Amino acid sequence: MELTTADCVSRTPVPLVLRSYLDELVHRTRAVCGPHLVSVLAVGSLALGDYRHGRSDVDVTVVVDDALPHRSLPELARKLAHPALHCPAAGLELVVYPRAFAARPSDAAGYLMDLNTGPSLPERVSYDAGESPAFWYVLDRSIAHQAGLPLYGRPVRDVIAAPRRAAVLTALRASVREHAQGEGHAADNRVLNGCRSVVYCRTGHWFAKRRAALIVAASEADFRPLLTEALRSFELPRESALALPGAAVREFLAWVAGRVDQALEAEGGHGTSL
Repeated sequence: MELTTADCVSRTPVPLVLRSYLDELVHRTRAVCGPHLVSVLAVGSLALGDYRHGRSDVDVTVVVDDALPHRSLPELARKLAHPALHCPAAGLELVVYPRAFAARPSDAAGYLMDLNTGPSLPERVSYDAGESPAFWYVLDRSIAHQAGLPLYGRPVRDVIAAPRRAAVLTALRASVREHAQGEGHAADNRVLNGCRSVVYCRTGHWFAKRRAALIVAASEADFRPLLTEALRSFELPRESALALPGAAVREFLAWVAGRVDQALEAEGGHGTSL
């Protein structure tokens, strides 16, 4: 059974401000990929029910069959790039996977195309999965498997396999390391991603960043002032994010890294190489 955005409105948290945009994105993707299109899925903050207009990106996963001509990918990028398709969100992060790859657990990046575009995102398109750190894609597929919203085509569990827990924990360790360096990431997002990492280690499930921060704040009084300030900043547009105290952010992320390492040890090893 094929689904459109309109079919999902009554049972998903897709915001009204994005529905016509996502419908047009699906329409253009179907026009380019034709019968080779398997699924279009909303992932990220949309899937977790915590999209913040003016702050969040729109994250989309596209799955195509392995017979899709590779010449279709640059055409798809042109059709979906802002402003050819005006993105009402901070940006669009869209990843295209071949069906055979997406259907099995993997710790690789594995994409056919990775497109970043939009008003607040540096324009980028990659057709070589070897160009990108694999950990972001492992985390995205893990979130997609748990909570992805079908916009078109096959249901998420039919097309996206859950990466193994050890691979997810290894990916979390790499993401925390990158957030600790701080380059290219707002401080509030680094802190809230850290909260989400800790809650995943505890529960094996993905929570929206704000909910994860409240969970961690409830149990970790020493970090409560920083988490409260990060949540206050996250309510603001991306360009108006608050400056958080650097030493406190670094201390928190070092604590997060320790929790991820403990989870990896409990898993019976040091995970996989990403």
